[in-house]
This record gives sequence, C-alpha cells and structure tokens, in this order.
Amino acid sequence: MKQLETELESLKSEVINMWLLVQSQMNKALESIIHFDKDLAREVVQKEKRVNAFELKIDRDCENIFALYAPVAVDMRFLLAILKINNNLERIGDIAEGIARYVIDSSVNFDPELMESTHMLAMYNDALNILMDARTAFEKEDTILARSIFKRDEALDAVNKSANESIAAYIRKNMDCIAEALYVLSIIRKLERVGDQAKNIAEEIIFYIEAKVLKHQGNDEYGSIVK
Repeated sequence: MKQLETELESLKSEVINMWLLVQSQMNKALESIIHFDKDLAREVVQKEKRVNAFELKIDRDCENIFALYAPVAVDMRFLLAILKINNNLERIGDIAEGIARYVIDSSVNFDPELMESTHMLAMYNDALNILMDARTAFEKEDTILARSIFKRDEALDAVNKSANESIAAYIRKNMDCIAEALYVLSIIRKLERVGDQAKNIAEEIIFYIEAKVLKHQGNDEYGSIVK
C-alpha cells in the first residue's frame, strides 16, 4: 500500500502543476486584455496544447492506478474526483484560450468605461481568486474553504445576469462600438463558466474528503453519503 500512497501523492502534484498552469493562462489572458497585448494573447493560445497534454497524462495515470492497485474507499474517491477535477481544469484552460482569442480578434482596445460599467475586471479578479482558493482547498483538504466557493460563484452569476442591461446601455450610446461591446459580454459569459467549473471542483473536493455527493443537491451540505 505504500507504493499506492506514493502514486497518489505524485498524481496530486501533477494536478497542482496543471492547476498552476491554468491559473497562469487565466492571468495572462487578463493582462492581454488590460494592455491589449496581442502577443501575450497568442502565447496563451499556444500554451493551451500544454494544458491538453496535462489532461491526457493525468487521465492515463489515473487509469494505471485503478488497474494496478484496485483502490478502495477514500483512495478510490480521490481518483474519481481527480478525473473530474482534471476535466474541469482543462475546460478553464479552454476558457482562457477563448478570452485570449477575443483580444487577438478585436481591432480596438476595450473601453475602460465599458469594463467598469459591466464590472468585468472585478469579476475577472473574483474568478481568479475562486480558482486559487479551490486549489488551496484541494492541497490542504479544506472543505470549509471549498464550501465558500458556492456563494462566491453566485456572485459571478449575478454579474453575468446584469451584463445584458449594461451592454445594451453602452451600445445605445456608442453605436460604433457594437463589436467591442459583444467581446466584453462574451468574456463575462466565459468568466461565469469559470465559476461553474470551480464550483464543480469544490464539490469533488468535498466528495473525496467527506464522502458526500453534492451534485444535484442544491449545494446542500447534507448530500447523500457514499460508502
């Protein structure tokens, strides 16, 4: 069993390294927006291949551990959670790439007034903080921190819901900036999905530590017990 523990620790380190790469991708995408840096945005797009490679390797490593060690109880839950967390992280990597492509495709820098009125930059920073706290919860097996992500995701949802009105008001005043406004709206939509992915990750952390399934339970702490 000592070898299994070593394999699981190695797998956890791999996931953390992937997490850090995805965080870096999100950070660089933000910097590319703020400075309208198309070269940095292209770097994010190119590095998406590394995120995909990480996902494939982690999936293979999980499959090998299942085949070689037939883990049970918490070890099995950990591996099942890793498979889902891995997928969630890859999707966040896709989101970072998508945001970077908006910068590449846009012909003009995004209007600071537009980003302010839609709360896009504040939302972006909130999404980054949620992603970082999810990683901390994973590393430290902190289910209290994991649970805090649920309400913070709701805050991202609220910004997303109010975006249509803000964007419409901006377009009415700036009819020549429709494309730019739609790019900002699209970024907000993607940031809302980052929150969704982080919430999914938080649910998986709680699942493997506490053996509680929160999926489809309305984030009820008293989800069904998995034995």
